[in-house]
Amino acid sequence: MPLLAAARREFAERRPFAGHRVGMSLHVEPKTAVLLEVLAAGGAEVVATGNHGSTQDDIVAYLRGSGMTVFGRRDDTLAEHEANVAAVVASRPDILLDNGADLAAGVIAGGAAGSVVGGTEETTSGGIRLRTELAGRVTFPTIVINDSPLKAIGENRHGVGQSVVESIMRITNLMIPGRRFVVAGYGWCGRGIAQYLRAFGGRVAVAEIDEIKAFEAALDGYRVDELGNLAEWGEFFITATGHRGIITEEVFERMPSGAVLANAGHFPWEIDTAALYARAAAVTELDAAIERIDLPDGRELILLAGGRMVNLAGREPKGNSLEAMDLGFLLQSLSLERVATAADSLAPGPQPVPDDLEREIARRFVRALGADR
Repeated sequence: MPLLAAARREFAERRPFAGHRVGMSLHVEPKTAVLLEVLAAGGAEVVATGNHGSTQDDIVAYLRGSGMTVFGRRDDTLAEHEANVAAVVASRPDILLDNGADLAAGVIAGGAAGSVVGGTEETTSGGIRLRTELAGRVTFPTIVINDSPLKAIGENRHGVGQSVVESIMRITNLMIPGRRFVVAGYGWCGRGIAQYLRAFGGRVAVAEIDEIKAFEAALDGYRVDELGNLAEWGEFFITATGHRGIITEEVFERMPSGAVLANAGHFPWEIDTAALYARAAAVTELDAAIERIDLPDGRELILLAGGRMVNLAGREPKGNSLEAMDLGFLLQSLSLERVATAADSLAPGPQPVPDDLEREIARRFVRALGADR
């Protein structure tokens, strides 16, 4: 990860995080460990936890051995995960590295927002939450990394697109060519998933309620319709919207037997798994990341990773590519440095990555990719 390696050298000289405690709630996996080492090189005290179902225990052990405070295990229950987030909040971090706005919600609920200098938010889901559920209550600047066109193109479209399709192939051991896929959502992640499925020979339809995005998907050559109208056609269903309740009981009722369900969104709420389990006549674990849901009418549905992020909560998770996360985590690193050193120049509340940082990072990535040669 050459971009982060360079940032680590720069931070070791500048020490922008000296005297700051950075609280993190983000998937704990090898690439995230590199990001935390970069922040620590810049003087940060790190208190961290992962996200539910995606924590890699060996990485937790490594980070603890490096002197960082890290909460969580891969097999944590949802209640234990929530307690881990609360423990990070209780440590009183003054800079937040957030994923899904869990830390922001925690410090606001606990009345500690006034002690926070600022932070970053990684995801679509977290950006939505900051601007809806938490709107008007985020009194500190929060740079939404997901608003960045660099993240949209490099990490969401290509990183998520590649990793989600690779993960589904690895977990299921099923063919992509000729299969019928329904991608719910045509944001940047949905675009990438559809693109990579089609590149492997999949037949792809897009379910999208936003008229402009549906228009774009149609011009990109995909079948476009409402999810309910695509339920009988699809063999694989992949959610990538950042919103709750996308695949509901009504959609389950119309799916063919053997349909495979996977979620690429941050929160495990896009597929209504509670309704699916409630309707089940039986649930059989076929693999650590595969469940067969037997329905009373004789149909079977296959659920991957319990409805959690399929590229990070499945078997042998790899997440996004090294290059994609080198880009995304450089966005995180330099945005957090801006928060630590120039918070007064930023407005309170959610906001995009500063334009000067976007352009500097774009230049660095093009050079690192060798596209200028």
